[in-house]
This record gives sequence, structure tokens and C-alpha cells, in this order.
Amino acid sequence: MIASRKSYVSKMVSELKPSGIRKFFDLAAGMEGVISLGVGEPDFVTPWHVREEAIRSLEQGFTAYTPNAGLLELRQEIAQYMYNEFDVTYDAEHEIIVTVGASSAIDIAMRTILDPGDEVIVVEPCFVSYVPTVELAGGTAVTVQALQENDFKILPEQLETVTTARTKAIMICSPNNPTGTMLSKAELEGIAQYAMKHDLLIISDEIYAELAYDEDYTSFAAIEGMRERTILINGFSKGFAMTGWRLGFVCAPHDIAEAMLKVFQYQLMCASTMAQYAAIEALRNGRPEVDMMVKSYRRRRNFIVESFNDMGLSCHNPGGAFYAFPSIKSTGLSSQEFAEKLLQQEKVAVVPGDVFGESGEGHIRCSYASSLENLQEAVTRIKRFVDSLK
Repeated sequence: MIASRKSYVSKMVSELKPSGIRKFFDLAAGMEGVISLGVGEPDFVTPWHVREEAIRSLEQGFTAYTPNAGLLELRQEIAQYMYNEFDVTYDAEHEIIVTVGASSAIDIAMRTILDPGDEVIVVEPCFVSYVPTVELAGGTAVTVQALQENDFKILPEQLETVTTARTKAIMICSPNNPTGTMLSKAELEGIAQYAMKHDLLIISDEIYAELAYDEDYTSFAAIEGMRERTILINGFSKGFAMTGWRLGFVCAPHDIAEAMLKVFQYQLMCASTMAQYAAIEALRNGRPEVDMMVKSYRRRRNFIVESFNDMGLSCHNPGGAFYAFPSIKSTGLSSQEFAEKLLQQEKVAVVPGDVFGESGEGHIRCSYASSLENLQEAVTRIKRFVDSLK
């Protein structure tokens, strides 16, 4: 007989909601013939020459720990890449940390900057981990809603309504997950001026920076006056089709990066050695494959956005990432109801918009990181479902 015991799980974790994305992945996994538009990862395989470099590193016996901040050779390549692509300069030795995915970088950023009671403004709709990551670090997440009528772009005057004496940072993701919205340089400058006025940090999640379709991407750190108050998050998962390698990086001013490295030393020690060697190859020689993927995503985006608008589901044109975020308000169903019924009746898996925040209600997230053939069939099924509701 097993003796009963009290629960040892913390109150914070007990009250933590599970990821709303996983729920629909799990439902879809148990069904045959499902087309999934829910997965937030490229449908492309990591290029062979990148995989080959990881194999070579194993053959050479490079299987030991790397420095906590990552291989200096990789950090030097990241520094060069950030300068060439985004016109920002970082010291490879003291201002760049290679992390276990971009999620790890966000986590150590929050743990580094937050004291109990500090507030972080989180722009919604947003990736599901942002608010919990703030809370797990002891901070308070204060959400502000980017609205559909503004193409899900946050306005500086909206930030004014939620800023307090305890506000320490603003969390921004551009191009955005789940909306695909990308902020222009002028729009970033407006937020930057606000941050400088109130002496705030910007935590800029730029994991989709390579996936920009209609205009050149502007890094937040490239905005005048913002390099010293920006924690820049990026990685190899999305642009380089390396999700399973779990490799990200953070660029930050020396004092912040040095403090983040202390947290990372105790959190995960270092990123995978073989993945780091693969990333060096990706940065040096992977641009042609990135350009090919962007060209394919742009074609798919144009198709799926036009299709949603044609069937009466209003959808803005996303400037980046690989997500469409159509409104399903015209159907009279909630986001959860729409996603559940669509999966049951037509076997198409999408993510209900409300899991990304209150302003996501009335929308669904559809990833177009899937073959054009799959997207065509998915659109046919969705249209049939929408027509059945009329």
C-alpha cells in the first residue's frame, strides 16, 4: 500500500495552463487523414550540407562540452551574419550567447532582468510561452492587444495605457507568431521612442527575421539608440529549417549578456556541440536554401490568404513568418468551436486564436509551412465546412 502524501507541486505551476497548441496536436495525432495547418515549423528538411557538417563533427570526435556561451567560431559567424544581414554590430566574445533554441534565450532573459513584481508588457496575440515565461521568472506579464483593424500592429499610445512605475520591458515579436504581422522601420521607431522616453528594455523575438516577404527586415537593435536597450532573440529553427536541432542565440549589451550567461551556466551549461558545428555551416553557406524557402512560402502565403478572403474569412496579408490568421467571426463560432468542429467534420487541424491571447479570439492560426498540394486540399475542406454553416 502506497502511503498518501501532500502535493509538492508549486502553486504557480499547478495554476499554469498547458499549451493550447498541444491540445489540437494531440487530437489530430489520433485521427487518420488529417491535414495539419497547426505545426509551427518548416516543412523543409535541414539542407544536406548542414547535416553533413554535423556528421563530420561526430566523426572527428567533437563531442565534448563547448564554452558556456558557445563555440567562439560560431559566435563570430553570428556576429558577422548580424552585421551583414541586419546592420547591427556585436562583440562575439562578450555580447552573444548560443542557447538551446530561442525559447531558452527568452527564458534566461526573463530570469536575468526581472525582480519580483517587475512588469513586462507583452503584445498579444503572441506565442503561448511569453506570459508563462515572465511569470515563472517572478515577474508580472501585462498584456496589451494589437487589434485586427490595425493589422495586429501595436501603437505607442496603447503602450501608454499599461505602463507603470514597475514596467521594465516590452516583449515584441516581428514577424509575429501567430499573425504574421511585420512592423516597418517607422513603426519600430515609434515604439523605440516610447521605450527611450520611459527607460524600458525591448525583448525582441526575431526568430522569423529571415522570413520577410514584401520589404526588407529591420532589427529592433538597428534602430537608432536601441542597441543598448535591446535583448535580441534569434535562432536557426525557422529560417534555416533546423527546429529539431534546438539552437538559438541571444545578442545583448555586454552587461546584460554577462549576467545572462551566469543564468545559462546553471540552466543548461551549453548547446549541443554537433548542432553548433552545423550552424556554422548554415551561416556560411546556407543562404541559397533560405532564399528558396522564402520564395516558396511567399507563393503559399499568397494562395492561402486569397483563398480565405474569397470564402468570406477576412484575412490580412502577413508580412512575414509562415502563418495566416483569418477571422472566423462571420461564422458565429468561437475560435475553439470552429477548430474543434473543423477537425471533427473535415479533418483539418488549425489552432484556435484565443490560445494566443484575448485579441486572438474570433481567429484561427493556419501554418502554410506545408506543401501547396496540402494547402489546396485543406482550403477545399475548410470552404466546405464554412459553407455548411450558412
